[in-house]
Amino acid sequence: MAQNIYDRPDFFAGYSRLPRSVHGLDGAPEWPAVQRMLPSLAGARIVDLGCGFGWFARWARSQGAAEVLAIDLSDNMLGRARAATTDDAIRYLRADLESLALPEKSFDLAYSALAFHYVDDFGRLVRCIHQALAPGGCLVFTIEHPIYMAPSRPDWMQADADRRVWPLDGYAQEGRRVTDWLAKGVVKYHRRLDTTINQLIEAGFTLDGIEEWNPTPDQLAAIPTLRDEMDRPMMLLVAARA
Repeated sequence: MAQNIYDRPDFFAGYSRLPRSVHGLDGAPEWPAVQRMLPSLAGARIVDLGCGFGWFARWARSQGAAEVLAIDLSDNMLGRARAATTDDAIRYLRADLESLALPEKSFDLAYSALAFHYVDDFGRLVRCIHQALAPGGCLVFTIEHPIYMAPSRPDWMQADADRRVWPLDGYAQEGRRVTDWLAKGVVKYHRRLDTTINQLIEAGFTLDGIEEWNPTPDQLAAIPTLRDEMDRPMMLLVAARA
């Protein structure tokens, strides 16, 4: 079973204060890039994997999706999502992505935001998703970029007065990583970029596009702290087709 860190009070309290938790999709700076990867949602049957507060599920319905199955492991997340939702076409389900089972050929889009890096057996998960998509169905997801995950230390080394250097630590060594983010002892799983892409291909997916996300000049002007994302990518955005 995956670590259920979001049901720890200290972690959930910190997560609830993040801009993307307070402002939803508009608080996620990568969201405009993600939108460009999405297919038309009109009439789509969608599964949202790691749905959090349900922001995407509700937005998808506003874009014409026929129905959304929104899945999360955290009771805290699902409680907040259900409280914010008044739409019978959105169904929330508690399930573990490590052991997820989905009905075959039942969805047109599988979507996930910043959840798959908590999953140990990514290969199993993407095989499950592939068989659950109708022919030509899409998978769009975001994860922490493996370059961002590889550093195991929260500190950074100052190379000069103006530039940060982010030290890589065992990039080629895949597997369990424990970090302190919002709370101590957060478990994530580091995979190299080629492992992520190859496991998608092995599951039967065809890549539509990937993006090593970085902020636009307008975003940098509005949110100067995003400058770090110009030194190393924090997020990887992927679109694939069954």
